[in-house]
Amino acid sequence: MYETFFKLSGKPFQLNPDPAFFYGSRGHRRAMAYLEYGLHQSEGFIVITGEVGAGKTTIVRSLLEQLDPAKVVAATIVSTQIDASDMLRMVAGAFGVPSRNLDKAGLLLAIETYLVSLAAAGKRALLIIDEAQNLSAAAVEELRMLSNFQLEDHALLQSFLVGQPEFREVMQRAEMQQLRQRVIASYHLGPLDLQETRGYIEHRLRHVGWNEDPRFEPGSFNAIYGHTGGIPRTINTLCDRLLLAAYLGESHVVTEAQVREVIAELKEEFAPPRARPAPGMGRAVLAGVEPVAALPPVEALAVERLRVSPELANQVAGMAGNYDLQRIEARLAGLEQSVSATLAVLNQLLQAVRRDAAPEEETR
Repeated sequence: MYETFFKLSGKPFQLNPDPAFFYGSRGHRRAMAYLEYGLHQSEGFIVITGEVGAGKTTIVRSLLEQLDPAKVVAATIVSTQIDASDMLRMVAGAFGVPSRNLDKAGLLLAIETYLVSLAAAGKRALLIIDEAQNLSAAAVEELRMLSNFQLEDHALLQSFLVGQPEFREVMQRAEMQQLRQRVIASYHLGPLDLQETRGYIEHRLRHVGWNEDPRFEPGSFNAIYGHTGGIPRTINTLCDRLLLAAYLGESHVVTEAQVREVIAELKEEFAPPRARPAPGMGRAVLAGVEPVAALPPVEALAVERLRVSPELANQVAGMAGNYDLQRIEARLAGLEQSVSATLAVLNQLLQAVRRDAAPEEETR
């Protein structure tokens, strides 16, 4: 859509991690260096953590593109609450090892046989666990046990654990002591700073042929950084909307005011729905009668307390929601006046009866 308007060769701010857009900030370069160092060691665990959208997966994919498949066989598992019983089967599947109808002992033997065959062919095995914060302690222990596989004095499997900041807390648990002893490098990837945020945006734009169209005013970068906190994925979301807004407005400049306007739109879109206040209901004030409290909205009524079927109650509630609230208020006000007049007449009759009854009691 806006790519043609700004003469871009593609979308610069897509959300899917793409190694082609890798931006080497100070933190990202350091994280990449840790991964490369760990890969050179050919053993143990490398732990990389960072906030959601910080660029961890992009770094890992960038590293994978640099690997020589003739020397390193890499497999990736995205952890989604994997139990210990499933971990070995997931590892086997990631490397293409048949595991059907195998028990745990059979799985371990099949995986070890595969790893030995790789080593005999002059290759290494690299296992990458993404979203590692979802792993249970028992699942992590299974991974540690796999790291015990060796051929002579060479480890057969190396693992990268990539996760969100809470995985650092998991690693500090007492039951993780043996795993911590196998970690040869660990790095936490933080957000970009203001200068890096600007560099990141311009880097992605230039990758798709950007030629200062649209032009970003200096204040716009401050506003972008203030909203995103330097998290790359959040930057992508905001900048994609900024380019769309500029295209719709046929503008070739992104100003600070435009950034704040788009930010307000995004906040409105993702804000929880606001409860609509019930309209003020009139109260009938009658002599000797308590005022009638305001009626609650239809959706707030407890259906189970009504002596009708839930289906009928829901149908009536749906019909009520289609009526204009002002008309309903007017109708209720009219009904209240009729009830007030009726109660006033009944009150007068009651007082008259009491007056007539009083002389009879005195004569008795």
